[in-house]
Amino acid sequence: MFRTTAGDLMMELLIDWGVDHVYGMPGDSINTLIESIRKVKDQLTFIQVRHEEAGALAAAAYAKLTGKLGVCMGIAGPGAIHLLNGLYDAKLDRAPVLAIAGQVETDLMGTDFFQEVDLANLFKDVAVYSQTVMSAEQLPAVLNQAIRAAYDKKGVSVLIIPDDIPKFEVERQARITSSFFVQSTALPQEKDIKKAVDILNEAKRPVILAGKGARGASSSLLAFAEKMKAPIVLSLPGKGIIPDEHPYCLGGLGLLGTKPSTIAMEEADTLIMVGTSFPFTGFLPAKAKTIQIDKDPSQIGKRYPVDVGLAGDSHQTLNSLMELVKNDNNGSFLEGCQENLKEWRTKLYEQEQDHSTPIKPQRVIRALQEVADDDAILSVDVGNVTVWMARHFNMTNQKFVISSWLATLGCGLPGAIAGCIAYPDKQVFAICGDGGFQMMMNDFVTAVKYDLPLVAIVLNNHKIAMIKFEQEVMGNAEFGTNLQNPNFAKYADICGGVGFRVEQPEELLPALKKAVSEKKPCIIDVVVDANEAPLPAKITFGQAAGYARHMLKEFFQEGKIHKPPL
Repeated sequence: MFRTTAGDLMMELLIDWGVDHVYGMPGDSINTLIESIRKVKDQLTFIQVRHEEAGALAAAAYAKLTGKLGVCMGIAGPGAIHLLNGLYDAKLDRAPVLAIAGQVETDLMGTDFFQEVDLANLFKDVAVYSQTVMSAEQLPAVLNQAIRAAYDKKGVSVLIIPDDIPKFEVERQARITSSFFVQSTALPQEKDIKKAVDILNEAKRPVILAGKGARGASSSLLAFAEKMKAPIVLSLPGKGIIPDEHPYCLGGLGLLGTKPSTIAMEEADTLIMVGTSFPFTGFLPAKAKTIQIDKDPSQIGKRYPVDVGLAGDSHQTLNSLMELVKNDNNGSFLEGCQENLKEWRTKLYEQEQDHSTPIKPQRVIRALQEVADDDAILSVDVGNVTVWMARHFNMTNQKFVISSWLATLGCGLPGAIAGCIAYPDKQVFAICGDGGFQMMMNDFVTAVKYDLPLVAIVLNNHKIAMIKFEQEVMGNAEFGTNLQNPNFAKYADICGGVGFRVEQPEELLPALKKAVSEKKPCIIDVVVDANEAPLPAKITFGQAAGYARHMLKEFFQEGKIHKPPL
């Protein structure tokens, strides 16, 4: 009977599942698996990262961009621990990821051996499925179950594999199960549809809030909005579901959103939530009839009280509602929202045209808009840069990836690496602040090594600027936010990429055009104004009062007030 090693069979099964690359760093407790990958390197590429966190973040971003399984690896102990941040990003954004963690050999487990860590407990909270493999025969079935769980539950599966297991021979057909999973389309109950239609028929000022669960339903979403004469507000993960410049789109909501969206929510008498469990409920209507559509029933009413829950696929559910709704509101509410949006966009345009120095970050985003293709991949880091991109970049058909729920600094560059691998023929940009970029900048050499032509745009203000603003809004003096930055353009050159340093507004667009034409990994180091605050779309009294307290503290420097002589 033909036998192969468990490690080799594992790679065959990964390929059967459609996995074509793995992020990781070799090490002693996964070296046997690395050898198995080497044998199939023409079908399964090993992407060597410089830090396992970058590999996990890239795997999560790949899953978010494509819907396919992202796969990452780490050795026992430190390598597995390094994976955690990226895995939590995948967990919170509900992205299917498989993490393969090495472990000490089975006869050494429980002896406090070198690099032995209780990995089962380490991954307990982050994983929808976690299993320590204890025999070669067990591995194939467990691998299939782990991948199926990651897809079905949209989360992280973890396989902990002691170093000796992949070496053992196993019969090719031993405990092999099916390498596929089956999906179904969920539909709401008819009685819930009827309740929703009754509310929708009475709505005079309806507003739609759409999230990432509405991806793939853009045509039915727009048709429903037109029938209801309802403006559409987008959550940050939902950015790009419909074009930002569509006449029904009011943009985002919350601290990163637009003023017209905030006003619309304040005036709405009916809220229709589609594929979102929006957490910042203070921006939602205080009094409005609410309908929530979500494929996952556990998300309905989870954070905000709803009158009707529709547990179903967004596309199918919206179509079902459209067949029955007979709303006849006159559209005046929608027209008022559109007028507000025109005024808001005029203000944004004025900010984007500011020619002062240091360069305004809004101007950087406008320049990016001019060079980015309609199908470009945009990997956005966390911080002030998120605000500028959310407000000032108008999505058409681009793909937008971010650490949404975990909001972890450093996600921009790994996301762009994943974007280049997923879509090798498309433009890929990483849009980062200087704080976020420096967290993962060592993996710029990964982009160079694998010839990934990403363009990293670094908004360099020598500050953790969003935290500076948060401190000021709290009424505190700024503290601990200054950064000592290198010249990122020179760093790109040293790594084997191409660097551009931009300090004047007129240098910005030429640098972007040149970087795109290089077809090499590039960094554009843009010196931007550190004092340009990402002010909320609508400032509350508390925020204004806090900022006033901050200004007094800055002026008197807390305890340094000198009494005048008598």
